[in-house]
Amino acid sequence: MFVGLIWVFFFLLIGLRFEVGGDWDSYLRHLSYNHDRDFLGVLTSGDPGYYLINYFVAKAGGGIAWVNSVCAAIIMTGVVRFSRSQPLPWLAIVVSVPYLIIVVAMGYTRQSAALGFLLLGLVSLSNKNSLWFVFWVVLGSTFHKSAVLMLPMAALASTQRRLWNFFWIGVASFIFAYIFVFDSAGDLWSNYVEADYESQGGLVRVLMNVVPAVLFLCFKRKLAVSEAERRLWTWMSLAALLCLPLVVISSTATDRVALYLIPLQLYVFARLHLIFSDSYARAVTVISVIFYYALVQFVWLLFAANADDWLPYQMYPFAS
Repeated sequence: MFVGLIWVFFFLLIGLRFEVGGDWDSYLRHLSYNHDRDFLGVLTSGDPGYYLINYFVAKAGGGIAWVNSVCAAIIMTGVVRFSRSQPLPWLAIVVSVPYLIIVVAMGYTRQSAALGFLLLGLVSLSNKNSLWFVFWVVLGSTFHKSAVLMLPMAALASTQRRLWNFFWIGVASFIFAYIFVFDSAGDLWSNYVEADYESQGGLVRVLMNVVPAVLFLCFKRKLAVSEAERRLWTWMSLAALLCLPLVVISSTATDRVALYLIPLQLYVFARLHLIFSDSYARAVTVISVIFYYALVQFVWLLFAANADDWLPYQMYPFAS
């Protein structure tokens, strides 16, 4: 019941926002652009899942709030489903609020939907279901093609029939990478690497993944209950650590890829209390996690260069 209310609350907060997020105008242009396209053109576009939603909403005469609401439902379903698989679901949701929900879900609409599907996939992968993981990640890739980069994680995390899993997941990764990424790889490289774009706060956000990565690698025997989970989150942790030197080379590209490693924060900090056997130490750990993310939220609201794009918060139908 409580988790359901949380879903509804954030679904409305994300979906009905008005002029909130750094790419607000860009998403308005997407909606307007897809109004005049034919169905086949939309279906063969770079991110067909997201553009199909825009296409149907535009044809029905709806506004951006309808598009945002669909994506809000996806990301919140992923967050809630993933959180419910943790020992302290409410703490995982608390961890998700400052950056995953407020910044990503309200700022990077397409990628937040892809991340929502990834969260569903990670639950499947923890349950040793690689096929469903691939399904959810591919579905997420139709909203933001970069999600396809997470497909090899299924092979790396496998504990049974590894050679077979490496083969079929490798083939699937190649096929879907070809469909979603290869045709625009040159543009992506030029835009994110050669253009030397700098993502403000990119290093800080990468470090936010590095902290739980180090904690997991130090205490994985106590944090993960199965070999499948240990392998999965070990590889996720190593990927988070790899982002640290890469962010120096290309902060924007690394920052965007690092978004898919945010689940590491939810997983580790919702379990961090398990490294202690004493109930008092566990309580202190939980309170410390809450304080840490409250501090993250406070610092971002006050000092982030683009916080003004989120403030003041407005929502339909009360926006002026």
